[in-house]
Amino acid sequence: MRAVVQRVKNATLTVNNNVISKIDNGLLVFLGIKKDDTQKDANYLAEKIPKLRIFDDENGKTNLSVLDVGGQVLLVSNFTLYANTKGTNRPDFCYAAGRDIALPMYEYFASVIKEKVPTQLGMFGEDMQIDVHLDGPFTILLDSENKI
Repeated sequence: MRAVVQRVKNATLTVNNNVISKIDNGLLVFLGIKKDDTQKDANYLAEKIPKLRIFDDENGKTNLSVLDVGGQVLLVSNFTLYANTKGTNRPDFCYAAGRDIALPMYEYFASVIKEKVPTQLGMFGEDMQIDVHLDGPFTILLDSENKI
């Protein structure tokens, strides 16, 4: 399981010209799910993300988490995080989980992270437009395969 985590001033997610989700001061999280990901992978990232110390403290040091600053998460499913471009310029998505695996795993991940931090969701499998005001920018790539 992969997550791209971006620190944001605000983010708004729209589907078919309707605002679905909106957050202020928090994290925009793009979540990619691989065919063989398990709840263990989801639990790892759902524990890690809210604790990332990537917000400034009173001294301007990145010492605070989204929890510490009272922020929110906007969680967006994104199968393209498992794009394979080896030997080609046209990505294939052979490693990305199909809907039958990815949707229940996305829903599970969402339920776990919602227990930790206020979380808004994208719409799985839909064409989403996201207006975002990045803060920094500050972007972190996490992969459950790299946990130690």
